[in-house]
Amino acid sequence: MLGSLKDVADFKVEKGRFLSATHEEIRSGATTDVYFVNTRDILASLGCLDTPVAAEIFTRTHGLFAGLDELMELLRGLPVEVEALPEGERFSPKETLVRIRGPYGAFGVYEATMLGILASSCGWATAARECVDAAGGKPVLSFGGRHLHPAVATVMDAVAVTPGGCAGASTVLGAKLRGREPSGTVPHAAVLIVGDTLKLAHAYDAVVPRGIGRVFLVDTFKDECEESLRLADALGDRLDAVRLDTPGERGGVTVDLVRETRCRLDRAGFNGVQIVVSGGLTPARIAELAAVGADVFGVGSYIAHAEPMDMTMDLKEVSGVPVAKRGRLPGILANDRLVRIQ
Repeated sequence: MLGSLKDVADFKVEKGRFLSATHEEIRSGATTDVYFVNTRDILASLGCLDTPVAAEIFTRTHGLFAGLDELMELLRGLPVEVEALPEGERFSPKETLVRIRGPYGAFGVYEATMLGILASSCGWATAARECVDAAGGKPVLSFGGRHLHPAVATVMDAVAVTPGGCAGASTVLGAKLRGREPSGTVPHAAVLIVGDTLKLAHAYDAVVPRGIGRVFLVDTFKDECEESLRLADALGDRLDAVRLDTPGERGGVTVDLVRETRCRLDRAGFNGVQIVVSGGLTPARIAELAAVGADVFGVGSYIAHAEPMDMTMDLKEVSGVPVAKRGRLPGILANDRLVRIQ
């Protein structure tokens, strides 16, 4: 742990590295705000660094609680007691989400790190659950890795799956962290290189093992309905789904496009071929498209760009005495939904 300002001064950053923090740097406190390290030196000089305290974390919005597993990984082995809302529970504004008891010196330096974990995780998980609810039981896949720095894209995918409720995720690590296989087939780039959707589909079918879905983009070269029928005719029952990802320059994925694609597939006898939709989806658009025949939803930017929730940690007791800054209520706030974690 960076336990003093001297430790901060001695901390060196090697050249030729990614800008993201390693697990060891997170544990060391290198990602915290420096004023928490300043505080350690000051409190130590006064002999009160290890004063017993109770701290509570809350936010001012509604949401879905996520990030507890990483929070507890950070606090693992420290001499603190932790109570928290169970992962995946919905919470109300200013509800206590986490309560930590112990010597301030054991965990105070991690305040910024803990708040950052919860702020991002709760934001992503809440957005994912909004999409899942809008889909009405149809699968939602987290496709947001490209919208975030790779150091955190896998965190987003992981919390979008659990507790967010997504059926899968596109990044390899994000999916594997939740015990899933990553979701996805091939991008437009592959279709453009091969030069024909059907030729690519035949090659994919020959190379990729059975058990991995046969899902192909149908908006690269031809009309989406025409391309869907070409694929269905050629692959038959080996075709699991077609994917509509029509760009905004061509009108995007619309209700009418999904309705027509579903109708033409059904009339041709391909009722079992599903329709996957992606591209700028929001909960409102998911609900509209689900109603006219879309079966699976690949959501990227709505989840990835979810606003982090403004988390706050307050000391509520010092040496057993209720305290609070002005504007806050002294003493711990009752919440019978918290459970003992550590």
